[in-house]
Amino acid sequence: MVDELTEEVLADAARGDQYALGVVYRALAPTVQAFLLAHGAEDPEDLTNEVFLHVLPRLSALKGGVAGVRTFVFSVAHARSVDEVRRRARRPRQAPYDPDRDRRAAASAEHDALDERASYLRDVLAQLNDGQRSVITLRVLADLSVGETARVLGRSPGAVKQLQRRGLLALREILEGGATS
Repeated sequence: MVDELTEEVLADAARGDQYALGVVYRALAPTVQAFLLAHGAEDPEDLTNEVFLHVLPRLSALKGGVAGVRTFVFSVAHARSVDEVRRRARRPRQAPYDPDRDRRAAASAEHDALDERASYLRDVLAQLNDGQRSVITLRVLADLSVGETARVLGRSPGAVKQLQRRGLLALREILEGGATS
């Protein structure tokens, strides 16, 4: 049995009969949804539900029978469609972030500041000899003990201590603006 929207069903729906309200929805919703889809609605199902949430409580006040209800339903659908178009025009279209398509080349201020400091540190350390630079970076930056540093470099702990002392003295001269060894 197919539900048909008749004057009797409409009268029952106007009195709040749940079955009759369902018939009104099932009879008109597919056409309303198609109308909204044809007008570019992003979510025509949701918009169709909005239309009927507006229409169904007002059935008792409507005049003109089935033809009047159809006219009112599509008037509301048109208004909701126009509202959606205006709402979309006011907000920018959102797209998911795709890092592969991000062509920005500028680094952040934080990156630039860290890069400047790293560059300065590299320049200062480049003024030390290889042994001093290795010991200073392992002891200070890698936080290794004298024994661990000696094992990494294949030197004695005494040699590591001597390279560290000489390296720190050289760094002091560099940072105070003097010449290096």
